[in-house]
Amino acid sequence: MTTVARVIAEDSGDLTALPKVELHSHLDCCLSHDAVRRIDPGVTRERYEALFAGPPRCASLADFLKYTLNYRAMLQTERALRIAVQDVFAQMAADGVVYAELRFAPLVHLGDGLSADRVVECVAEETARQSEATGIDAGLILCTLRDHDAGQSLATARLVERHSRTGPVVALDIAGDEIAHPLDPHLPAFDLVREAGLGVTVHAGEAGGPESVREALDRTGTRRIGHGVRSAEDPALLDRLRNEGVHLEVCPASNVQTAVVPAPEAHPVDRLRRAGVRLGISTDTRGVTNVRLTQEYERLRDLFGWTPADFHAVNRDALAAAFAADPVRRRVGRALDAAYGRAPA
Repeated sequence: MTTVARVIAEDSGDLTALPKVELHSHLDCCLSHDAVRRIDPGVTRERYEALFAGPPRCASLADFLKYTLNYRAMLQTERALRIAVQDVFAQMAADGVVYAELRFAPLVHLGDGLSADRVVECVAEETARQSEATGIDAGLILCTLRDHDAGQSLATARLVERHSRTGPVVALDIAGDEIAHPLDPHLPAFDLVREAGLGVTVHAGEAGGPESVREALDRTGTRRIGHGVRSAEDPALLDRLRNEGVHLEVCPASNVQTAVVPAPEAHPVDRLRRAGVRLGISTDTRGVTNVRLTQEYERLRDLFGWTPADFHAVNRDALAAAFAADPVRRRVGRALDAAYGRAPA
């Protein structure tokens, strides 16, 4: 099958079947119209497009984040959360994803009486079930939000620590408007997770400039940055990212939608890669952005001339940065190498 995938990609230009690693996908922003209708049959296609799919270009990240609130409101029951997991796995399977890390903020799903622990448990249970059904290996990243207080961030960190013992929870992240809300209140949460030996990733270098990436590296100890594309504005920071092996989780279509970059052809992803920065490609918010991972790959091929060798390299970089167990890492690595025509490492 992997040989077939390589032949398809090389002969027809179809990148769908090539195996892909996706590290930056917000579970709570990926609902398709079919999934929304399963939760609320009254949501028509027109209403979905008006309320759930953001415009091609928002005024800012803060403007973009308004569209995520409709997903949040929809995902307040165990049934709805399970549908969200089933739906995103179906989308990833159609995209050729072989390893994924899905992230969500447990504390925003408590409106109908679920406890935070039960939110994580049911998402973890359904993730394990869908991994088994689809063959897609997956981990879960729990997000705190920039507008949460210190207590909420610590509560999220403790959820990471607690549920990492029994399920696919692997790391802590912080998302939200990095301009409006500083990192300071959240640092104890990152300390707790890091000291427990668990993963840390931080949204930075999106709405905020290169200084937000430096802050994340210096104050949380992370070696993974969500987005981070504005690092391209600072040559000294690029040197640091390259020398320290920091990984950027790059989501090109999302960056255009949130007005971080003016147009797809102006995206710095190619410059970052040519500068030796380690990065992977992800969708960020499949629903809000109305994007598939294969579309991201096609644009990189068409705009920047990326070849299967480039895609192999960025997937290998993503796998190296993944919060995955060694057996998973070896299995996914073999699939990547076989499909992209490289000898196994």
